[in-house]
Order: sequence, then C-alpha cells, then structure tokens
Amino acid sequence: MSFTEKQSTTMGPAGDRRRWFALAIVMTAAFMDLVDVTIVNIALPSIQRDEGASFGQIQWITAGYALAFAAGLITGGRLGDIHGRKRIFLLGIGGFTIASALCGLAVNPEMLVASRILQGAMASLMVPQVLSIVHATFPAHERGKVFGLFGAIVGLGAVSGPLLGALLTEWNLFGLEWRPIFLINLPVGLAGLLLGSRFITESKAPRALKLDLVGVALVTLGLLMLLYPLTRGRELGWPLWGYVSMTGAFAVFAALVAYERRKAARDGSPLVELSLFKVKSFAAGIAVQTVFGVGLGIFFLVWTLYLQVGLGWSLLKAGLTGVPFSIAVSMAAGLSVQKLVPRFGRKVLQAGALTFAAGVLLYVWEAGRYGLGITPWQMALPLVVMGVGMGLIVAPLTDAVLSEVPREHAGAASGLVNTVQQMGNALGLGLVSVVFFGVVGDHLAPSRIGPAYVDGFRHALGWVAAVMGAIFLLMFALPKRPAQHVEGAAGERRPAEREEEPEPVPAS
Repeated sequence: MSFTEKQSTTMGPAGDRRRWFALAIVMTAAFMDLVDVTIVNIALPSIQRDEGASFGQIQWITAGYALAFAAGLITGGRLGDIHGRKRIFLLGIGGFTIASALCGLAVNPEMLVASRILQGAMASLMVPQVLSIVHATFPAHERGKVFGLFGAIVGLGAVSGPLLGALLTEWNLFGLEWRPIFLINLPVGLAGLLLGSRFITESKAPRALKLDLVGVALVTLGLLMLLYPLTRGRELGWPLWGYVSMTGAFAVFAALVAYERRKAARDGSPLVELSLFKVKSFAAGIAVQTVFGVGLGIFFLVWTLYLQVGLGWSLLKAGLTGVPFSIAVSMAAGLSVQKLVPRFGRKVLQAGALTFAAGVLLYVWEAGRYGLGITPWQMALPLVVMGVGMGLIVAPLTDAVLSEVPREHAGAASGLVNTVQQMGNALGLGLVSVVFFGVVGDHLAPSRIGPAYVDGFRHALGWVAAVMGAIFLLMFALPKRPAQHVEGAAGERRPAEREEEPEPVPAS
C-alpha cells in the first residue's frame, strides 16, 4: 500500500479537514513573516523621527532581522527534522510573537534593534517548517494545489507589507504611531500557536539525527561574512574589509562542504545534506531561486525609492500602486500549478521569466515616456504583466525544487531553499548601490532628484530584465515536468514518498 493510500485510510474525512486547517495555519505564519520583512521599510522615517534613532540604528532595524533570519534558516530546518516540525514551528511562532511585542513596546532604538534580531532568529525556526510540514503532510498529487496557494501567499505578502505599513502608520492608532506594525502580529501569532497545537500533525525524520554544531557554526559564520558587508557596504563606503570578508566567506563555505562530506560518511547526520544536490531538480531549482532572489531584491528596493523619493508620492499612494501586481501574482500562481504546469511543464516557468522581463521593459519605456508625470493607472499594465510572470514562476518553482526530495530531509531542503532566496535578495540589495545609486549619484540639488531617480530606476530595471533572461536559460536544467505530474498510473512510490507516516491525530 502506498503512502497516499495509507494516509487516506488512517485519516479519513475528519483527518483530511484537519490537515487543510493545518495548511491554513502554516500559510498564515508564512504570510506574517513575508509581510514583516517589508512592512518595516515604509515606516522607517516615522521610527527615526519618534525614537531619535541614528542612521546606523535605522539600518540595523532591517539588517539585524535579515542577518539573523538568513543565518538560522538551515539550522532551523534541521532542528525540525530532528525534534519534530510541529514542535519547532510552535516554538518559532511563539518566539516570533513575543519578539513582535518587544518591538512594539521598545523604549529606545537599542531595544528595537535587539528585538528585531530576536524576531529574525525566531522566524528562522518558524519559516522552514512551513514547506516541511506541507511536504510531509500532503501526498505528491495534492502538492501542486498546495504550492499554488503558497505562491498566492507570496504574491500577497510582497506588496501587502508596504500597503499595510502605510495604513497603520498614517492612521496612528491610539497615538501609537509606528508601533502597530509590530503589535498586529500578536493576535495572529497567538491564534497560530493555539490552533497549530491542535491541528498540525507532528512529523520528523524516521531515524535519529543529531544536530551538527560545527556545521551550524560554519554556516552562520559564512553567511554573516557574506551578508553583513552586503547589507552595510553602501552606508560604510564599501571598505576593503568588506570585500575581504565576502571573499573569505567562500573559503568558509568550501570548508563547510568538506566537513559535511566527512560528517555524512561518519555518522549520517550532517547539517547540510549534500546528497540533495545529486537530485537534479533540487540543484537546478536552487540555482534559479538564487538568481530570482537577486532580481527581486533589486526591483523592490529601487521601485520603493522611485515612487517615494523620485516621484514624491505619499506612503498610501505608493502602497496602493502595487495592488495590481499583487492580484496578478496571486491569480497566476494558482492557475500555473493547477492547470498549466501539469500540461506544459517547465515551459510555464520559462514563459514566466520572459513575461516578467517583458513587463520590466514596458515599465522602462513608460518611465521614460511619462517622466515625473506618470500616474498609478499608467503603471498598472507593466505591473500586471510582471505580476503574471512572477506568479507563473514562484509557485511551481517551489514545487519543482522539493518534488523529488526524500521526506526525511524535507526540513534541511526547505531551509536551503529559504536560505538561498535570502542570499539572492541580499546580493540584489547590495547591487542596488551599483545599478541604481551609481547612476543617481550623491548630493543632488532638489530640482535634480526626480529626474535622477527616474534615470536610475530605468537603468536598474534593465539589469532586472537581464536577470530574467539568465533565469530563462537556467530553467533548461529543470526537469521537463515535476515528478508528481509524471507518476505512472500504477502509483509507484518515488523517493519523496518513502518517509514515515505522520503520527496519528488524537481524537478531539
């Protein structure tokens, strides 16, 4: 009897409802994290004014979260494999909620920075379990629908953060100014904690694994050496030590690979499961995820600067401008995995890359054609085209990366997927200093700010279009069709289905 058959006979209709409840809970947690990453940026001027924070402290409110999050993702995924994905998820969402409260109640910039670092660390425990729980709970033939929902959540989170941040800051609820952007996580986190403890089914690796502490140290050190200079480089004037640190990070990663290879041979419990890279769909998908993250990192930061500084739009006007993009991503993501990928395979993802590039080039033309007089309505068409392109990529790409991963390594694989995404975003943010500020320049006269930002925006979007072209080529390394869409009629089990069943759900 296959895994799918066993699951259906043991869980029954009630059990089926419970796992869809569990899906809603983990997706809500993923949405909360995605929004939290972007919601802070739009409120930074208010935070700086209210708290009297220095520019360096303002930088660390965002950088501290990003660094703690990226450095802990692989470890968080492996902890879920070892100690139980449900247990680590609940620990992460509980800690994230507490850290959000501390952010909202911060009495000075130092406390806010420390609370944001804690929030990022807790997110690194919570986020890898989302895909792991999905991978361990749902059989292969249902994952396409599930990842379609995940893609829709990603699309909503990408734009909802700035819009929600603008609304909460401008409304100044109860005179709290910027603090509601953090405090809004409290009811969501508490609900996720209570409902998750009831509806999420526990799963873990079938054999006892040990946490690889040396691997944890090497991963954390390597990521910090790479991401810290990228995050702080422009503010510090790109010092020499930053380049030395980033170069040294690759030596640390080489040492990590050598150590993990020996660790796997010795006791079979490495932090980074190198055998995953022998799975072609995983290795190719990781490369695409990294480069895609670079493109998104460049676009979203430059776009925000263009709207708010270059065009001088209000927080609310800038936030509402992104709504067509968000709707397009959500609709295209669901259509992609449920209808298009089963029929056309990786061609859908490649079409998404070309569509995104076409939208970017249309945006470049419009920004030059209309200049400072451009309106949100004129931006709607390129944003919709870009949103469709992103939706065609984001959901099926996640599915393709994890489709052939053995269930026992779901947490480690999920952590790697999220980590390379963060690394790509950080690299994209670092490149903004070159592809955008390199064109804009410093010490502009007020009359030159708008035209300079338009020129910088158009130049940076040219780089984004080039990144999408590179992604199109990289996608030829992906399998023509995800494994679950080519499974034989007899329902033979693939490696991704040779894992343990979830523990039975106790009767209510």
